[in-house]
Amino acid sequence: MGRRAFISGVACGLLVTSLNVNAQRTEKVARIGMLCPVRCEGLAYEALRDGLRSAGWIEGGNLRIEYRAADGKADVLAALAQDLVALKPELIVTIGPQTSRAAKNATGSIPILFVAVADPVRVGLVESLARPGGNVTGLATVVPGGFIGKSLEQLKHAVPTATRIAVLLNPTSETNRTLFALEAPAAARQLGIQFQVLEARTAEEIEPAIDAAVNGRADALYVPGDSLFHNPVQRIPNLAARARLPALYFVPDVVTAGGGLMSYGPDFNEIFRRTALYIDKILKGAKPTDLAVEQPTKYKLVINLRTAKALDITIPKSVLLRADELVQ
Repeated sequence: MGRRAFISGVACGLLVTSLNVNAQRTEKVARIGMLCPVRCEGLAYEALRDGLRSAGWIEGGNLRIEYRAADGKADVLAALAQDLVALKPELIVTIGPQTSRAAKNATGSIPILFVAVADPVRVGLVESLARPGGNVTGLATVVPGGFIGKSLEQLKHAVPTATRIAVLLNPTSETNRTLFALEAPAAARQLGIQFQVLEARTAEEIEPAIDAAVNGRADALYVPGDSLFHNPVQRIPNLAARARLPALYFVPDVVTAGGGLMSYGPDFNEIFRRTALYIDKILKGAKPTDLAVEQPTKYKLVINLRTAKALDITIPKSVLLRADELVQ
């Protein structure tokens, strides 16, 4: 190779290297906001980050996430949502109905992607599941029409002697209020049970509510989906164990990691992992109005046999055979 050719080759190599370095330096960093009702942490959030990495988005690299968490205080959500909007992120991810409502009230232009909302049409977040409309879409956790009844049926089958069921509701949750009111009466008639409705707006109100269930001679406890009730995962299972109350939860982690008796609901880790695909699409230019709301296709029944033994409960074999996961 001649001296001139060698120098030319070196120069080209240096030029390519320089271009690559400059490209890395100037690579755009996408910024999204995340609004959480309690804390932005847990196994589902790790599944979301794993999904983002698979899609090529690395937090701290080409992706920056601005977290805002309400610590279970619904009255601060509006301010937190406005704080995120002021940062002008490319997308706001909201967890649960209350955070989603707060974000929607705060902006009509920044795309909003909700996660873990049971009935987004009924609570007014979207116009329809197929055509959300506006700047909001997301991933639902419940297919409306009989889910409450199906859940209570799992509890009744597991504890056949239970006739009085304490139900823990967060009255600040639109989904809790509407879905339970619509579906619970028919379920009660079909299953031959009575409800004792207990309200908890904050974490501090949960323990008194469980105590009220005991004083009201409840046979079992039903805990619908609400981030306040499932974060941290061991809080209500510990209270239920102390009260000797068999309980059914919505989130599997409360049973597998928190020691709850049983859960019936979607695979939240999978929902959060799939959320990453929607984030990827929106960051690449897709409009929320063009992305249909995704619904779960399967619900999991998870039973903790250790907790059943501690409560001196014998789960019928027919129920155990239907379970998707048994915690030994």
